Amino acid sequence: MKLAFVASKTEEAQRVLAALRAEHGEIRPAEADLIVTLGGDGFMLQSLHRYRDLNKPFYGMKLGSLGFLMNQYRPEGLIERIAQAKPTILRPLEMTAVSESGATVNALAYNEVSLLRQTKQAAHIRVFLSNSEKLPELVCDGVLVATPAGSTAYNLSANGPILPLDSRVLAMTPISPFRPRRWRGAILPADIEVRLEVLDHYKRPVSATADANEVRDVVEVTIRESVSTTANLLFDPEH
Repeated sequence: MKLAFVASKTEEAQRVLAALRAEHGEIRPAEADLIVTLGGDGFMLQSLHRYRDLNKPFYGMKLGSLGFLMNQYRPEGLIERIAQAKPTILRPLEMTAVSESGATVNALAYNEVSLLRQTKQAAHIRVFLSNSEKLPELVCDGVLVATPAGSTAYNLSANGPILPLDSRVLAMTPISPFRPRRWRGAILPADIEVRLEVLDHYKRPVSATADANEVRDVVEVTIRESVSTTANLLFDPEH
């Protein structure tokens, strides 16, 4: 099995990277059977975006502060561990954002797509699900739609639910909602289309972010699960 090792910039991750390459060889990701990522969840997300066109499986080992998407770091018996690992297919979100200037930006998000107010003014957002209006006016600091993989990230910090990785659902979670007063979000089927319309966008500007890709001054954002892009993550059976 040809393994390509990639690592975050931390001192520990770089030290482990050098040791594993010395033991297993230094192979480019494009020529490997599998990509081993060394770091935390943030680095795993960077790797998924950077190497997604290669269609290689990923096996992560935790060498960072957060590791929900990573296996525990153990260099011993690595080949055997990978052979016994269970595959999990992640399906990212496709974001289409339209800005005040009329420009359209498309981006992928393995964690979440989030809308956030840009100024001290609360955002006013109209929510459509599959072209049916569900919330005529959500007054909030923002709102996000998270995948199961992203449910333990920003979504969890906003008091959203943790979703099993293999579940075909999404979490829609408001950020500091003011009205509706008691609305705490929803769990949505993965095949639904979410459209968020920014109301009074000149007075109450809103930005949209898909993982690390930000679009300022959006007027409308459409979110759907990708049907053409997937990522294959391998996890130890006890994960």
